[in-house]
Amino acid sequence: MKSLSNSFGRPTLRVSLLVGILALGLGACAKDIRVRGNIPDSEVVSKINPGIHSRIDIQSLLGSPSTVSTFQDSKWYYIGQKSTQFAFFEQEVLERTVLVVSFDAAGLVVTTQTYALKDGQPIDPVDRITPTEGRDLSILQQLLGNIGKYSNQ
Repeated sequence: MKSLSNSFGRPTLRVSLLVGILALGLGACAKDIRVRGNIPDSEVVSKINPGIHSRIDIQSLLGSPSTVSTFQDSKWYYIGQKSTQFAFFEQEVLERTVLVVSFDAAGLVVTTQTYALKDGQPIDPVDRITPTEGRDLSILQQLLGNIGKYSNQ
């Protein structure tokens, strides 16, 4: 009958080494949840009263907004997302929340709206390339083309 030991020595050392390598390998592939942005707590959002709370109140409750509406600052957006990724596979979005707080001219809250991942709509980005002016130069042409262009004057 063959012995269980090999060039590593005793069988317990071999088993321990194998278990250690497997633990490191599996630990490297663990799913981790990443939180990006600002996901306001729903209890805090429910305390916001239209016509009563001002911009300063909202900022003290929720913090600074992720972004503000482009042409007027009448809408504040709080955008956050939770996602996970396993090893080298594509990222999976678990939760996405967009809270929109609208203000009137006096700076008081008019409405709050919350949008979730299911409210989003997929878009098809345009894959056209915008042409640029000039010539396409290789890296060698770029390097050699600058020789002699500059003087010490």
